[in-house]
Amino acid sequence: MDFQPDVTVASVVERDGRFLMVEEHAGGTRVFNQPAGHLEDNESLLQAAVRETLEETAWQISLEHVIGIYLWQSPENGRTFLRVAFAGRCRGHEGWRNLDDGIIRSLWLNQDEIRGLGNKLRSPLVLRCLDDYLAGIRYPLSMLSHVDALRGAVRIGASA
Repeated sequence: MDFQPDVTVASVVERDGRFLMVEEHAGGTRVFNQPAGHLEDNESLLQAAVRETLEETAWQISLEHVIGIYLWQSPENGRTFLRVAFAGRCRGHEGWRNLDDGIIRSLWLNQDEIRGLGNKLRSPLVLRCLDDYLAGIRYPLSMLSHVDALRGAVRIGASA
């Protein structure tokens, strides 16, 4: 059996002391998460984070920093996730947009409200990314490289 971790992205977006979150159905229960999802074929990590945030919240964002790269194995199913978390800023809202399947709603919560969700958080990565963001951990987007196999070009911190 080949080991293949799920590559995911997440966006930590703060506005007026509140953080953009999603309430969603996962594994038969309602949970809360940052806007997050899987990297798709022919997509950079930055493009994936911007796309997932838009699809799950209807908010357009611009990414400013990498918060961290996290490796986590789910105790429930043994799946391993490699999450790249970004700090971003809102650029606009597409209120007419339908949200992704499984998303109940997007909402803005302060850090105490997020912490108070406890086991309703989708994974421990939610608090870890928030805590790292609040601790001021920021890395430049240029730490990520997207290598275009067709053109042989390397785009440092490839924009979305």
